[in-house]
Amino acid sequence: MDDHSHNDLLAIRRQKLDALRAGGIDPFGSAFDTTGSPGEIRAAFAEGLEVRTAGRVTAHRNMGKSHFIDLSDHTGRMQVYLNAKEIPSEQMAAFDQVDIGDFLGVEGTTFVTKTGEPSIKAETFRVLSKSLRPLPDKWHGVQDTEIKYRQRYLDLVSNRGSMEVFQKRIAIVREIRRFLEDRGFIEVETPMMQAIPGGAAAQPFQTHHNALGLDLYLRIAPELYLKRLLVGGFTKIFELNRNFRNEGISRRHNPEFTMLEAYWAYADFEKMATLVEEMVCHVAETVCGTLRIEHKDAEGNVDKVIDLARPWRRAAYADLIREVDPGWYGRTPEGRRQWCVDHKIDVSHCAEDFEITQHVFEKLVEEKTMNPLFVTHCPKELVPLAKQNAADPSVVDVYELVINGQEISPGYSELNDPVVQRERLEHQSGGETQKLDDDFLTALEHGMPPAGGIGIGIDRLVMMLTGAESIRDVILFPHLRPRHA
Repeated sequence: MDDHSHNDLLAIRRQKLDALRAGGIDPFGSAFDTTGSPGEIRAAFAEGLEVRTAGRVTAHRNMGKSHFIDLSDHTGRMQVYLNAKEIPSEQMAAFDQVDIGDFLGVEGTTFVTKTGEPSIKAETFRVLSKSLRPLPDKWHGVQDTEIKYRQRYLDLVSNRGSMEVFQKRIAIVREIRRFLEDRGFIEVETPMMQAIPGGAAAQPFQTHHNALGLDLYLRIAPELYLKRLLVGGFTKIFELNRNFRNEGISRRHNPEFTMLEAYWAYADFEKMATLVEEMVCHVAETVCGTLRIEHKDAEGNVDKVIDLARPWRRAAYADLIREVDPGWYGRTPEGRRQWCVDHKIDVSHCAEDFEITQHVFEKLVEEKTMNPLFVTHCPKELVPLAKQNAADPSVVDVYELVINGQEISPGYSELNDPVVQRERLEHQSGGETQKLDDDFLTALEHGMPPAGGIGIGIDRLVMMLTGAESIRDVILFPHLRPRHA
């Protein structure tokens, strides 16, 4: 639609707004009691019921004296039939000013049309809100991804598929909470502004508290506060909330994201892996109705199928590297670097040896793994907050759950030795003592029980379970560059 046509439509809607007001009708209505939403009435449909419902007009079929409209909201749609001979004349005059996109409240009786469509025969209606801008075309929805993400409300109104993705996300989060609570975990809240950002290696967002004269950081992880609660006597806890990392944006990364972290005193990473396996399968069966998750391409054809059937494979990190190259650990560091050059895997000239191995893992194991895989016993350099393995001190007792070519969840046997923890954090900080969280280390010195811990990236889990290929498709309002950047 060109600018001239669009401006004409806006002018017409303003004229209709003025006509409603001239007729003594408030175009932005008031409260309207309902007996159910459009979707609820349709789902529990029975003929001959007196009902009241409200929603947005999303379709209008004008047949002269008879009109059929669809009222819709997140629960679904319901057809409404209006007959000019049976509706008060002043109301029908107001109906002439109604457009697709307006909100109406309707009262009437349920019936089935000759074509078998459940409907409401309206006896009266009320304008509840006038839409001054036209909605996207019903059949094509929002095709422009820029508009889709910036004006998510238009995407939700016009693309039923997008609405279903976010309804699934809501159900997934609800089922995770229910699953954990049914197993004795309790939900807690910890600070989202922290004096020292810890629990992960990431660039934080910084702010300043004026009253305290204190620089603070939006948290990159809640881990160090949740472990303080283990010290305090809680044994099964979880937090499901936002983390913030001032890093790049991609189809798998958003600077603000939702994370689940849970800790279980006296457990280890093996028990946490089993817990996550049971939880993800429960959520998939409850919300998606299947353990076979289909991902489709742009044309709607099945592109890949992720099979969540248990048991999930568990394999040691080193064994997976050997599957890529049986001689990897027999090579010198220079030989491993040359191997990457030969196989066209870019590594930084200043990368340490363990980082080169990790890069190979990410490119040739993680990105190629579709079905669930618990990668266990990772190098200690990668996970400074996990407990060292008793038999092999070069690795730590952890898992990384990989599904759909990306990490979905890490899990640890948590490090509770305050002396070793201090050494690890000092090494991670490069000896900068101001970056150490001494309050956390002091808490550990009071004694923290052995424990297992997990993190789950909720956005990535939703991507996997809904078939979304971009994290922006599962976050209602993703961060975007300024319009004119």
